[in-house]
Amino acid sequence: MPVKNILVSQHLPRVTAPYDSLTEKYGVKIDFKPFFKIEPLTSREFRAQRVNILDFTAIVFSSRHAIDAFFGLAEELRIKIPETMKYFCTTEAVAMYLQKHIVYRKRKIFYGTGTPDSVIALIGPKHRGEKFLIATSDGGHAAIERLFDQEKLAWESATFVKSVSQDMKDVDLSAYDMIVFYNPADLKSLQENFPDFKQGDIRFITFGRSIVKAMNEAGFSIEVEAPTPEIPSVARAIEVYLQSQS
Repeated sequence: MPVKNILVSQHLPRVTAPYDSLTEKYGVKIDFKPFFKIEPLTSREFRAQRVNILDFTAIVFSSRHAIDAFFGLAEELRIKIPETMKYFCTTEAVAMYLQKHIVYRKRKIFYGTGTPDSVIALIGPKHRGEKFLIATSDGGHAAIERLFDQEKLAWESATFVKSVSQDMKDVDLSAYDMIVFYNPADLKSLQENFPDFKQGDIRFITFGRSIVKAMNEAGFSIEVEAPTPEIPSVARAIEVYLQSQS
């Protein structure tokens, strides 16, 4: 069965050119619909983790959502973050977002290139003596936690944001030949909204390692896994599949 209708489990991207090209070249229709949303933990939910932010001298951020939640909780709990706190961010974009909450030039802020290894490289021998708090979502951040363990760094993790399934009852999944998933929370939302869902002829494309593991555990088959050096984007993953079928 040819692929004609594709559902991507995210908001419509700012740059749609790669998807517009697929529509023009292959005649497919591509819809965008996020399967879940990110919300900050309540102060009660955070306190249940028994984490004292002021016990730490450095914090690791990998998302803007976590930054907003961290400073929002600090304000709600009346915690004054010391100016000596060090911030290690996975990317420059995440680091720059700190300006929303702190005076950037007066703080010790470091950023990597998007990988857990780049964060470890930032720490190096110079910052090994810090006590790190790794800000995570409810899905955790296993890769970076594993590296912190390997490096024998002093660390704990705390959840600051959670994924909440969107109401998908108005979406007719049977109208789609292909669905693109990025996050285990996408699969969780699918199963919560459609408890009787069967894959049938629907093709899945995944972007990221964590969703592959979740899909395999759920017994769903995947047509294309990305990213890879040859398939760096979702648009390219879709194109690779469509090319294989033409």
